[in-house]
Amino acid sequence: MSSAFPTLSALRAGGKRALAQALALIEISRGTEELADLLDTAAADPRAHVAGLTGPPGVGKSTLTNALLRDWRSKNETVGVIAVDPSSRATGGALLGDRARMQTDPDDKGVFVRSMAARDRLGGLSDDTVAAVALMRALFDRVLVESVGIGQSEADISFAADTVILCVQPGSGDSLQFMKAGVMELPDIVVVTKADMGAAARRARSEVEGALTLFTRDDDWHVPVVLVSAPTGAGLDDLHKALAAHREHLGTERLAARRRAQEETWVAESIRARFGSEGVAAARRLKDGAYGPFGREREIAARLRQALMDSTRA
Repeated sequence: MSSAFPTLSALRAGGKRALAQALALIEISRGTEELADLLDTAAADPRAHVAGLTGPPGVGKSTLTNALLRDWRSKNETVGVIAVDPSSRATGGALLGDRARMQTDPDDKGVFVRSMAARDRLGGLSDDTVAAVALMRALFDRVLVESVGIGQSEADISFAADTVILCVQPGSGDSLQFMKAGVMELPDIVVVTKADMGAAARRARSEVEGALTLFTRDDDWHVPVVLVSAPTGAGLDDLHKALAAHREHLGTERLAARRRAQEETWVAESIRARFGSEGVAAARRLKDGAYGPFGREREIAARLRQALMDSTRA
């Protein structure tokens, strides 16, 4: 591995500065063998449980993230946060709205927050989020991915998270919108925020519970609907219990299967973005078990580029 690229053990010993440098390499060294090797090493040695937090703008995702961060750190768990923000139309960079609202101690070595721009991707995540998740889940006890938002097409959060948390708010008609959007199949936990609204919050919970009965999951997990008021802390214990229950439900085998399926999706979506649906079909014929997901994507892309060059010359 090039001297510009740290080893995973060096990252684990290097603290925030080393991680920040490694995350920068994801953006500037995309497609290199050294980066693929680092990411594959990290993907093969995960430590963290990854929670994905999504929901419409203004639902209170950042407030909930702050509350979860505070609780996890109070238990001495290390936490990595990836906040996917809307992009600046001028520069393409992240607008940093979510990160600016996060209340973290810069001297706390046990928490790291990274904002990433969604750019023109419609799935609610940044193109580099998957690589960052693979890296950060090898370093922390917990990883929290906060997506830019969810709607009819923003389903990418399920490609990166072990547990997907969908936030809805009382009086917004969110449950009806999500039934139309077809995203109620995605969450493992639903949080009704702003529980201090009382009857409106309880009514929203009933609506969501009703909406969930219309969808059949491919596992035997019953999706809990939790009332939470992040500013007051009400309901956070119930959310922690729901997270622990889903983690226990996944166990070793389900979690491994979920992550394998995610890795296949990572590769397919990356190839689709660069080579279209025909590239994905070709990629299925070019599977190589000698690589992890990032090395496999790099190898497949190289073969497809060569095939395109050969066809151009013919």
